Amino acid sequence: MRRAWKQVKQNKGAAGVDGQGIEETHGFLRENWPKLRRQLLDGTYRPYPVLRVEIPKPGGGIRKLGIPTVTDRVIQQAITQVLTPIFDPEFSESSFGFRPGRSAHDAVHQALRHQESGKQWVVDLDLKQFFDEVDHDILMGRLGRKVKDKKLKRLINAYLKAGVSVDGETYPTEKGTPQGGPLSPFLSNVLLDDLDKELEHRGHSFCRYADDVNIYVRSQKAGERTMRSITRFLEDKLKLKINRNKSAVARPWKRSFLGFTFRKIWGKMRICIAEKSWKKFRTRVIKLLRPGRGKNIRRFIREHLNPLLRGWLQYFRIGATKKALRSHDFWLRRHLRCLLWRQWKRPATRLKRLRSLGCPKQQALLAYSRRGPWWCAGVPALKQYLDPPYFERLGLFNLLANM
Repeated sequence: MRRAWKQVKQNKGAAGVDGQGIEETHGFLRENWPKLRRQLLDGTYRPYPVLRVEIPKPGGGIRKLGIPTVTDRVIQQAITQVLTPIFDPEFSESSFGFRPGRSAHDAVHQALRHQESGKQWVVDLDLKQFFDEVDHDILMGRLGRKVKDKKLKRLINAYLKAGVSVDGETYPTEKGTPQGGPLSPFLSNVLLDDLDKELEHRGHSFCRYADDVNIYVRSQKAGERTMRSITRFLEDKLKLKINRNKSAVARPWKRSFLGFTFRKIWGKMRICIAEKSWKKFRTRVIKLLRPGRGKNIRRFIREHLNPLLRGWLQYFRIGATKKALRSHDFWLRRHLRCLLWRQWKRPATRLKRLRSLGCPKQQALLAYSRRGPWWCAGVPALKQYLDPPYFERLGLFNLLANM
């Protein structure tokens, strides 16, 4: 429980329906832990409903997240810590999501190896609202294969049926495992391990990261046959639904997997960043820049922009090219020049700033231009004096230099 508390505290996160954050829960647990411990051992503990939050998906639609209370997150984390070493060793080698020592990069590299072996058709399966469609009876049956402790099974079942709180009203949950708690990813792997075993039994080459499943075959005909049979297995055996609009049999370079795609360059398959990922990155940067107009530029770069750039590059480095990163560094600097131009506001201020940077008077008359900030940000005079070394002195993280 101490280890679980340390992990939940490190992850931070919002308060649940009880309104208690990390600090408030710390005091609550110090005072009430003996009582909670007794309820857990007696099998009488009842979890709070999860707080329902809806966030828009990048590709459209709504993702429903359930935020458990901090206390329930600690208990769920403790359960996961105990059960993971029991279940994980027998999970498939082709399963990568939410497992210790495995990452999305491992899944992408394995997908590349399958393509290099000649399997250059992909059966891209999209499970429709997977976390909302999980059948509780089937899931508990899969857990029961290894978990014999009735109190623990009763506790997990209580979490599945704890209900959701929406606008102060509590609604029952007859199916699904709410995204947002530490237990949900583990339970998804327990259920989908049956799919992994079925694919292994049939001799398929595949990669699965949570509910993202890619199966690699040698021909379109084989892919369509696999799509039909695996769809039947998922819908009949696991009671899951396939999103037929988003699932497809296609070439890997026409699909994306975990934000990446693949290209055949000089006859060799390469990992590349999917176009959707580039667009999402630019959208996030632009959204971040809007409130940055009224902030100190150096502090804004250090506290807000650089963490985004570092995190993005850390994940997408394996698919990035120098040409693309150079282009995005250029694009980012133009947006920052635009932001500075807006901050300087008045022509007199702009003239003064340009002159202080060493800009000749004739070029500095740009300050009186009636053109918009984005146009001015691309003018040679502004590019010359608000150049890469200038932003380097401000501490801007350079994507290309850190590749």
